[in-house]
Amino acid sequence: MKVLNIHKRTIDQPKNKVVELFKTLSTENDRIWPKEKWPKMKFKDGIKVGAKGGHGPIRYAVEKYEPSEIIQFRFSKPNGFNGIHKFEINELTHEKTEIKHTIDMNTSGKGTFIWVLAIRSLHNALIEDGFDKLENIFSENQKSSKWNFWVRFMRKQIAKRKPSK
Repeated sequence: MKVLNIHKRTIDQPKNKVVELFKTLSTENDRIWPKEKWPKMKFKDGIKVGAKGGHGPIRYAVEKYEPSEIIQFRFSKPNGFNGIHKFEINELTHEKTEIKHTIDMNTSGKGTFIWVLAIRSLHNALIEDGFDKLENIFSENQKSSKWNFWVRFMRKQIAKRKPSK
């Protein structure tokens, strides 16, 4: 199945300020990834071309990294996810920057089932939470995207399966 999933947000800040925040991705001081609500994005040696990591059950490697333009990852897990996901930073005007996340992949077998049933909705909520987190750094009016019923249901199911500490 062909998947093209795109999220965009306009941030009312110059590109250089947004780029500085993206440089914190997957660090101890991550200012973008919504790790308060979702599994952390982890790379053993930081984000650089060839680095392997991921978040939760999703695994990928950094395929392209130009800090002021793009971070592109190639999926390695789950099986049946064949393609990439990427963050892009685009200057719209001197005071407006577009952030964009794209998944461009073909799914097959179990990967199609997993994408349609679970990952798509969870992914959409995660990206919007991350974009909220980034935008809220610059805004007095704090955004908090609402999760739909399916995301809330899936998260409850996942929480039930986790062993208590």
